[in-house]
Amino acid sequence: MSERTLEYFFSRGKIERRDAAEVRWSHAVNSRSRLTEALTGPTHMLEADIIMRGRDPREPIMAHPPDTDSDITLREWLQAVKEHDIGIKLDFKRLEALSPSVLLLQEVLSEPGLPLWINADILSGPGGQATPLQPQSFLSVVRTLPTHTVLSLGWTTGWTAGTENPGYSWDMVHAMEDLCKNLKHPVTFPVRAALMAQSAAQLTWLLQQADRYFLTVWTGQDDEFTLQDLLLYRKQFDMGRIYFDLPESQRTELSLTGGDNN
Repeated sequence: MSERTLEYFFSRGKIERRDAAEVRWSHAVNSRSRLTEALTGPTHMLEADIIMRGRDPREPIMAHPPDTDSDITLREWLQAVKEHDIGIKLDFKRLEALSPSVLLLQEVLSEPGLPLWINADILSGPGGQATPLQPQSFLSVVRTLPTHTVLSLGWTTGWTAGTENPGYSWDMVHAMEDLCKNLKHPVTFPVRAALMAQSAAQLTWLLQQADRYFLTVWTGQDDEFTLQDLLLYRKQFDMGRIYFDLPESQRTELSLTGGDNN
């Protein structure tokens, strides 16, 4: 199964070629003001966080822990976004918001249209301190979404300056493949840029397991890495299989470099 996000933007003239490095991202679109700003800018994909409101009425809202309230609910957010040619990436840190959010998605986005990605860390990864969501509980809910929905399934990670940071191990990628091999959805693996140079063999193997697998590269605010670390992947795989959710200057440089494979 091919992943349709790139085709969506290419067919509407939003990107010049089917190159995932051309896709631009907005983060933490968790308020009315941030949503208005993102919808009027050059962004292709909106990333936002969902939690259950910490008071009545209990419903999914757009906020990142430790916040417990927001000036916009998921329903309001979706109704605003669906009027635009833009993609959605919804990040879940807790399971309690997942089922009611999936019901809302099925109601408000009933017609296939906007690219929809559902993100969660479901396994422990290199240096990860946070507790991942229970994978089977998460997957049992999201597998009810239409099969064009992208499941963004990651590992909890950490990175410390001045130390030897381990990469994604063989056990980590094997465990992820075991969880994903029977899914019907396209799957992207969000991977931390600063850990990719030491994980080339493992992540290459993972991508080779299914054509519906791809990567989304992200970075922590203080992480250190070189673009050369990422070019190995860009040159090895089709341009459509690696998204770069990075600061705009780095994403732009990558989009102009390498990626000769079509």
